[in-house]
Amino acid sequence: MTSTRMPAEWEPHAATWIVWPHNPDDWPGKFQPIPWVYAEIVRHLSRVEDVHILVNDLAAERRANSILRRGGANLARLLFHHWPTDRVWLRDSGPIFVKQAEGSVKQAEGSDQDSGANLAVTNWKFNAWAKYSNFLRDDLVPHHVAQLYGIPEIQPEVPPDDSGGKAHRIVLEGGSIDVNGAGVLLTTEECLLSDVQQRNPGLGSAEQTRAKLERAFHDHLGIHQTLWLHRGCAGDDTHGHIDDVARFVSPDTILACVEPNTADKNHLPLAENLERLHSFRRTHAPGSTKENGSSTKGDDSSTKGDDSSTKKTGSKAKSSAEGQPFRVVTLPMPSPVFFEGQRLPASYANFYIANSLVLVPTFNDPQDRIALNTIAACFPTRQIVGIHSVDLVWGLGALHCLTQQEPA
Repeated sequence: MTSTRMPAEWEPHAATWIVWPHNPDDWPGKFQPIPWVYAEIVRHLSRVEDVHILVNDLAAERRANSILRRGGANLARLLFHHWPTDRVWLRDSGPIFVKQAEGSVKQAEGSDQDSGANLAVTNWKFNAWAKYSNFLRDDLVPHHVAQLYGIPEIQPEVPPDDSGGKAHRIVLEGGSIDVNGAGVLLTTEECLLSDVQQRNPGLGSAEQTRAKLERAFHDHLGIHQTLWLHRGCAGDDTHGHIDDVARFVSPDTILACVEPNTADKNHLPLAENLERLHSFRRTHAPGSTKENGSSTKGDDSSTKGDDSSTKKTGSKAKSSAEGQPFRVVTLPMPSPVFFEGQRLPASYANFYIANSLVLVPTFNDPQDRIALNTIAACFPTRQIVGIHSVDLVWGLGALHCLTQQEPA
């Protein structure tokens, strides 16, 4: 199988992909401010990279363009695509890009991108978190991107067993995983192994499903170690996405949410996750990833260069990293955010790392300052920008949920 690697989010981007908000039902009774929140997000992103924006049609493009112009976005870096969607959460429905080994990508005739990037699209099945019925247009987005660029499109499947039957196309959302770019992946059992909102029924027991998913992560994302946390945060209708509770911020450092209030629903799940994170140990690290610019000190597998440098340092990295713990930095949670009596999945961990900046959701909360400073310490060479997200999170997602990075 072709050697592939899913880059870390802090590695250089060619662009960010988003969907322009269009479905008022995603923010019932509160849709009016949402396009302006998006305008502020795009204003910052368009300073540092291209932004691909999916809209339903030309009329939608014109409306979005007007708002973005008034909001001060860099219009020269915006690229619109008329691809109808059901929802805006492109982290979950969009393409998960991987890089393939040098020389393995064949460029399609008439494509829009130089094949030197060696990019491919992994097109995992999207079924709206096994909760909603309208998702067919969203499930087509990765195919559209692969066709646009003329790059390989990989649909991960579990082959049929000995009894026959059909291959099982694997359901996976980008918000359910986080990677360090060097072969390690974070996820939760609640999301990928639970019988509630079950993503991949028919793969066997929980342990059989775990093994089959880990094999798929290895084959299609270049993962050699999967770290399984237990549960996600309160209010999350995805049932356990990792990007609200724990995130890699460097190859050996994990930012983990904590809730000291023992009466809060998040206290016990986050404490359990933290205990697991402290217990994990590094296995060998055959891959590499560029540093994020942080000053944190970890094992030698955190190489400072592109993949070519691994050939010179890989042996040393492997011997020094194996058996070492990950560095764990704690991140507070905001006070519970409610709207119309419903608790919302407000979390500072739903930040998005772009070229030279990090966008962080804020909630008019005293913990905003602490969270921003904590994340800033993890990314000292990047600008840390708070985005007011009290309205946005009524849609049950925030900044990481709505973005998808395209590696450079």
